[in-house]
Amino acid sequence: MMKTDTLEQIAYELYKAERDVFEVTKFVDQYPELTVETAYDIQDKLIELKCKHEQTTISGLKLGLTSKAKQQMMGVHEPSYGVLLTNMELNAQRPISLKSFIHPKIEPEIAFVFKEDLRGPIVTVAQVLEATDYIAPAMEIIDSRYLNFNFTLPDVIADNSSSSRYIVSSQKYAVDEVDLVNMGCIFTQNDEIFATSTAGSVMGHPARAIAWMANKLIARGQHIRAGDVVLSGALTGSATIQAGDSFTVSFDGMESLTVQVDL
Repeated sequence: MMKTDTLEQIAYELYKAERDVFEVTKFVDQYPELTVETAYDIQDKLIELKCKHEQTTISGLKLGLTSKAKQQMMGVHEPSYGVLLTNMELNAQRPISLKSFIHPKIEPEIAFVFKEDLRGPIVTVAQVLEATDYIAPAMEIIDSRYLNFNFTLPDVIADNSSSSRYIVSSQKYAVDEVDLVNMGCIFTQNDEIFATSTAGSVMGHPARAIAWMANKLIARGQHIRAGDVVLSGALTGSATIQAGDSFTVSFDGMESLTVQVDL
């Protein structure tokens, strides 16, 4: 068992790294006893710090590492989740400034917005879809606080699963308006195709990823709340962001979403 003051120290180190834009080395090297469960305790403490010092509130949740390819690439064996805060949301109409990032990457996502709490006891895919108010095209900017984007599963969880910023389209769609398994996705960088995918690339169905997370949350005495925005997991690999870049995600049956990066 790790001491509470150690957990708080790690959370503060991660908070400072993001605030002051510097990298840290993996904590498992210093604390080999760091487990996935303990890492979520650190994540909770990090979110408390951010809400207090940044005067913000929780707006939702995000899934990470949902594809087998991404898990293998990062050397982890299961997905992770993180918390979204109100001050993380960006307006797609405004260019993104890179000043507050260490080494940002961007990924296409499908956002689910909930009209009901998801409390269980065991949440199913059908319950996720039933509780969803609408879905929308989205993108997430991830920005690991770890040196060279190099981490273990407990490390990345403690770091709020590399959460940084997110953009959600103003276009809203009912879950039965689109095919959440076969819907195609094209992700472009500067008008060139970066990657293509389908909605089912996220654990076979993005709602399955959300159900997985909902059950993890319930086991920790937490839950997805009515009004929460949930990013269901990246549909493709992440693109490194450079000054002046433009990114667009296009889904079959939904309007595209474009963001521009400051020069």
